[in-house]
Amino acid sequence: MRSVSAWGCARGFAVALLVAVGVVDVALYAGSDGSSVLPGLGTVWQTLVVVLVGLAAVLWPARRRPHWLTPQVRTAVPALASLLLTAASLLVRGPVVFGPGEMTILLSLLFIAVRHCPPRWALVCGSLDAGALLILPVRGDATLSSDAMGLEMIGLVLVGLVAGLASYLRSMDYRRTVAVSDTRRSERLAIAADLHDFVAHHVTGILVQTQMARMMATTQPQDLDPVLAGIERAATEALASMRRTVGVLRDTGEGAADRRPVGDLAGIAELIENFATPGQGVVLRRDPAVTDDLSHEVQAAAFRVVQEALTNIRRHAADATHIEVVLGQDTGRLEVTVVDDGRGGIRLPPAAHGGGFGLVGLNERVTALGGTMDTGPRGAGGWGVRAVFPARKP
Repeated sequence: MRSVSAWGCARGFAVALLVAVGVVDVALYAGSDGSSVLPGLGTVWQTLVVVLVGLAAVLWPARRRPHWLTPQVRTAVPALASLLLTAASLLVRGPVVFGPGEMTILLSLLFIAVRHCPPRWALVCGSLDAGALLILPVRGDATLSSDAMGLEMIGLVLVGLVAGLASYLRSMDYRRTVAVSDTRRSERLAIAADLHDFVAHHVTGILVQTQMARMMATTQPQDLDPVLAGIERAATEALASMRRTVGVLRDTGEGAADRRPVGDLAGIAELIENFATPGQGVVLRRDPAVTDDLSHEVQAAAFRVVQEALTNIRRHAADATHIEVVLGQDTGRLEVTVVDDGRGGIRLPPAAHGGGFGLVGLNERVTALGGTMDTGPRGAGGWGVRAVFPARKP
């Protein structure tokens, strides 16, 4: 709240300053003895028009700004009006007086042009504002006196400072936009990986159990109910995982963390309990040294290692009869191992095979935490997945 109020006070001060210097300009012209350079307008009125146009361009509230009042229009029109007044004064030798209001307005418009106009228009509109400011000293007299030369030098310095500051802030805006875009892209990729891991796991389970149900329909119809119950449970969990993931996307409030996809050490036991199909045995061996107070990132990584390994067993080694999951901790490092004795005797349709993205994403996740992951065949047959990473997030 303090920063908002401070910004409001600073903005109010800037508005008051611009209005004040505009009034000074009008007062200077009212005190000059020159004649009007634009037919039909007195000396005061012709200056008042230029000042009011510039003030409107700078101070018009963004929320009430019409769609046609683009940064290009805002910065070009007042500069053209000032240039027109200067050109007219040179033609008729009108009043030479110009005040700080017009200079301040043109500098403000130069800042807006460089920072907010599209790239090509920024050069055009910025040049118009800078040119209108730099030729003010010759208004009414094309000869450059020593005073006019001094004002030109001051104008050049001011133009350089304002344009440099606006360019720097524009570059910072661009960097911020790129950073936000990169962050959103990485978040989308992470959410896509989460959705892939959870849904692929459940859908693969549905496919395997459906195959079993078709085989049992003719030979063991009385034993179909547990298999169908497993299919129903897997489908429900897949829908719940998608709902949680979408909830994270839609809700950025305090409740978002409560609906994030499940992924911790406690969830591994439930994952294993719901994994086995008839004829399979899944064993979880957890070292007592492995506690539940590990960081969420580490627990999520351990959960994903087990989940991806079990999903690949369903895809490529559904004939495995013994699957073992081991959680161990030693010297500050958590070790997760999943082994099976499958021979690949039962195959899923080619369309159900993964594209290798699961293991790639999993390896990236473990590596990001400072760990390593190894996969490969076992000497006694079957396949093994082993991941080791620091028990604490680096």
